[in-house]
Amino acid sequence: MIKLFVPGRLCLFGEHTDWAGHYRTMNADIQPGAAIVTGIEQGIYAEVEKSPIFEMRSDAPEISGQWSDFSCRMSEPELKRIAKSGSFFCYCAGVASYMLEWYKVGGVSIRITNMTLPIKSGLSSSAAICVLVARAFNLIYNLNLNTLGEMNIAYLGELRTSSRCGRLDQACAFGVKPNLMTFDGDEIEVRSLNVKKPLYWVFADLCGEKDTIKILSDLNKAYPFASSEQEQLLHEALGERNQEIVKQAMEHMATGNAEALGRLMTEAEELFDKQVAPMSPALKAPKLHATLHDPAIQPLIYGGKGVGSHGDGSVQFLARNEESQLQLVDYLNSQGMKAYKLTLHPIHTVRRAIIPVAGFGTRLYPATRALKKDFFPIPCPDGKVRPVILILLEELIKSGIEEICLVLGSEEERMQYAEFFEKPLSEEHMQKLNPENQEYENHILDIGKRLHYVYQREKRGFGHAVYQAVDFAHNEPVLLLLGDTLYRSTSNKPCALQLIEEYERYNQLLVSIHSVPLKDVSHYGILSGVWEDKEESILNVSMMNEKPKASYAEEFLGVRGQDGKHRYYSVFGQYILTPEVFEQLGHDIKKADEESSDASRTDRNREIELTTALDRVRAQSGMMGVRLKGEMYDMGNPDALRNAVLQFSRPD
Repeated sequence: MIKLFVPGRLCLFGEHTDWAGHYRTMNADIQPGAAIVTGIEQGIYAEVEKSPIFEMRSDAPEISGQWSDFSCRMSEPELKRIAKSGSFFCYCAGVASYMLEWYKVGGVSIRITNMTLPIKSGLSSSAAICVLVARAFNLIYNLNLNTLGEMNIAYLGELRTSSRCGRLDQACAFGVKPNLMTFDGDEIEVRSLNVKKPLYWVFADLCGEKDTIKILSDLNKAYPFASSEQEQLLHEALGERNQEIVKQAMEHMATGNAEALGRLMTEAEELFDKQVAPMSPALKAPKLHATLHDPAIQPLIYGGKGVGSHGDGSVQFLARNEESQLQLVDYLNSQGMKAYKLTLHPIHTVRRAIIPVAGFGTRLYPATRALKKDFFPIPCPDGKVRPVILILLEELIKSGIEEICLVLGSEEERMQYAEFFEKPLSEEHMQKLNPENQEYENHILDIGKRLHYVYQREKRGFGHAVYQAVDFAHNEPVLLLLGDTLYRSTSNKPCALQLIEEYERYNQLLVSIHSVPLKDVSHYGILSGVWEDKEESILNVSMMNEKPKASYAEEFLGVRGQDGKHRYYSVFGQYILTPEVFEQLGHDIKKADEESSDASRTDRNREIELTTALDRVRAQSGMMGVRLKGEMYDMGNPDALRNAVLQFSRPD
């Protein structure tokens, strides 16, 4: 059984530009559409599992109080008939019929356990249920669809009903975070956005009347070619003027300028009223405008505007702070509306890192009798000879990491690190260094001040070693590097910084990946999935397999590129671990301990694998693989060490 959550969506800027941008297929002078859309905190929770039939059940009173549970055979005619029935579940049948027609899947059983998303409030409850069904089929039948693929199927499935949704409605597929969506003819692109400071939104169902079909019909008459001055103003408002507004909005969100962002909302509404609303009598919206200009609201907000197709459907405001947000929700509810809060939080950037270095280095014996392998000297392109650990630590510091935890095997091992990073050179040795290296000596001691140490007293696997740093992680995302691997960027950003920046876009478990030849897959953990972007740099991971046979990888684990060829990807050696990973590791360790307490069990020292925990978190919360611009040098065996010394030292 798989648990799913799909939120509703709120369009912050750029309403109507999704369908307007589609007309570029007929008129190249039309500007591409652009919208900033975010998932909201309200949504649909469900449990899904494979079934011989298509079945929808609900424990949520919002649904079960209005529509009965239903089930039907996986039959195209029957599903298409239900899709036209007009019930809330008709959307589900529309998506299921599309899945059956194009992917020849079996059935699924979907039980909605909770629904916090209001229906028919301009927040895309229909799109959310469509995405939920598309995602259920995708995960249950391993269809390897990326998020954009799920979104497109949800859209096409909804079109099989009487609904005529816009392309931005299914943005709920991307979760509770703001995204920039661009619409260029048939092409849709989605890019995650981050915010600098918390933004306190309030949106409310006006509980008025809105004729969406009439609004869309009236506005579409002006496309693809404008035949009057008013129609030209509509093209301008949904085209170049909208592009300017969206660009400014992204800048204000990135800099945390909430006051300017609120003013921009008001300006966008004024533009809509002046150049869009005159095209349709259904856009007069007296209740919307009375609410936007309510004197009791003004001290609480920076600005406000309509939502979705506008009319008297929903309204949104940017509150001045958290207290104002709560006051505004209470006030709107007292006026007979249904108000909700949405806080867009800055994604917590990664400021901590972990490097496990507890291994003995058996394959590099006997050198490791005298020197831990992470202290092996490596000639660097700048002429300095650094130990491996110093190279890794400098990469982290260049990437903005503030604190680093080393996982050691014992307290005795710490002496080598203390000697190097904490004990100043003798005066005799300092005098032998030139001024540049004397300053570099201070740099090494400064690094030492950032170091923390934990100990893996039992050798129970890589996951167990990582878990020793659970307290250091402070329930925050942390960067994990391998202690016997070097990384060399081929861009102007260190590999670790590239990964951190991708985390700030996706806010979920990340692993760096690189391609490996098919003949070598049996030596690596192999990840499979589908690309999220045209550049083939972000992989939505759907499967992990530890050291598979080449025949199995060739059949099941290849990642298809735009050229049609299949390639194979392994972990590059850098991860960003979310708190869920440590929670899963703790669960795995506890379970192993409980099982070993049985006298009949002999697996007390069963290894706790990080890969196992990652895959379980992936199944629940998703995982992205990131192709970094750089090279990795493993130095865990003699041949790899020889190659690392030769290749890493070469000039750029």
